[in-house]
Amino acid sequence: MSTPKQSTNTTAFFAQAGISFAVALGAMLFAILYLPVDSWTRAFLGMTTIFLTTSSFTLAKCIRDAQESQYVVSRLDQARVDKLLADHDPFRSVS
Repeated sequence: MSTPKQSTNTTAFFAQAGISFAVALGAMLFAILYLPVDSWTRAFLGMTTIFLTTSSFTLAKCIRDAQESQYVVSRLDQARVDKLLADHDPFRSVS
């Protein structure tokens, strides 16, 4: 069984993700502020934007945690198999 390769992200990827998040959130806030509706509708859209943003972060964290736990379990299983193979001696006499 091969162990999964841990990928690393570049600084440019982090910058792109941060900038795109900031632009999307800024555009949404701009649209809410300049939408020709009453204040209750504007407040509702603002709250849904906040809930959507926080739930997106929560979902991303849950997915990351699930992937990391699979990686750790896979590494533990591989370590157990390696230990069994290292301890096994087929030429040892059974007495």
